[in-house]
Amino acid sequence: MRLLFSIAVTAALGLSGPGAMATEPGPSLGAHVFLGQGEGLGSDPAVTPPMDTAANGSVLIAFNAGYAGNDGSLKDTYGNRWKSLGRAMTYANYGDRFDVKAYVVLAAKGGPGHQVSIAKPEQPKGELSLPFIEVRNATRVQAFAQNYADPALEVASKEITVDGPATLLAFWWGDGGVKRMTATPGDGFTLIDSFLQLPDESGVQGAVAWRQVDKAGTYQVHWTAAPVQGAALWIIAIR
Repeated sequence: MRLLFSIAVTAALGLSGPGAMATEPGPSLGAHVFLGQGEGLGSDPAVTPPMDTAANGSVLIAFNAGYAGNDGSLKDTYGNRWKSLGRAMTYANYGDRFDVKAYVVLAAKGGPGHQVSIAKPEQPKGELSLPFIEVRNATRVQAFAQNYADPALEVASKEITVDGPATLLAFWWGDGGVKRMTATPGDGFTLIDSFLQLPDESGVQGAVAWRQVDKAGTYQVHWTAAPVQGAALWIIAIR
């Protein structure tokens, strides 16, 4: 399934000048990181690399993809309370051994060296993937959708509708028994994190993309992946 890739991006909006009216900043992509632990190479707990988040005013998203029994509660550096977002989706063709789950924090506390950890009670050294994403100047998840796509060269998320400017996040979790692959988002989304070149021991492949939209509308994302495989898909709108 996966290994480690991280990147942090921050953005801010401002308006000034004669006669300009003060405006509240809109939601924007903040810091993000992707932890991937290969099979037999993992640790308990699994802990993301540190990143710097805003002191307040953010929404946080994280996923746990791997052994279904490695389902300890998420914890982070600043004591936020993580809640499930939607339902767990079980990977096809592996019995009930593997699944992927999403979590969210609203009104998050943050700061330097922010990390997320999760206990692994069933398979301490087992494969696990854990992306951790911050959306700044945000207060809520306005909409999200999840679906499990059958194997195809191109797979599509469900549609979601927003009523104003939003940060959209999309997640692809492939189910193929392969170790080298590509997963490319369309529909104006940009790939920000991925674990697609797996270690020889195997891992949990995953990819994260985002899109900033400045008006109300209905949105979805298509992913093109090779080799062909099924995938668990999420699309999330944060305002």
